[in-house]
Amino acid sequence: MKIPLLMQLLEARLVCGDAQNHPSVEHAFASDLMSDVLTLDTCSPLLITGLSNIQTIRTAEMADIHTLLLARNKKATPDMIALANQNNMLLLETPFSIFKTSGILYQNGVKPVY
Repeated sequence: MKIPLLMQLLEARLVCGDAQNHPSVEHAFASDLMSDVLTLDTCSPLLITGLSNIQTIRTAEMADIHTLLLARNKKATPDMIALANQNNMLLLETPFSIFKTSGILYQNGVKPVY
C-alpha cells in the first residue's frame, strides 16, 4: 500500500519523512512492547504503536523498521522527530485505535507479520 493511501484511510498526519517517495507498505506489526518488536525477522514492516517516546524510534532503528505509525492520537515528541529524521524514517500519527488501524490496513491488503 502506498503511503498517501494509507494516510487517507487512517486519517493519518505526516510528522516526518517523505510520503511520496517512501516504499510501499506490505506488512504491518502492532505492539506497545518494544521487546516483541525486536524479535521480528521480517523485512521492515510498518510498526503500529501507541508508545510515544524516544525508545520507540531507537527500537525501530535496531529492528530495521523505517515506517512508524503512532495510534490512539499519540503525538511524537521533538526528540522522536529529530531521531526519526536522522534515520530517514517515516513517522505518522492517527487518531484511530490500534485495533481499528490494524483492521483497516488488513481489509486493504496489508499483510500481518505472522
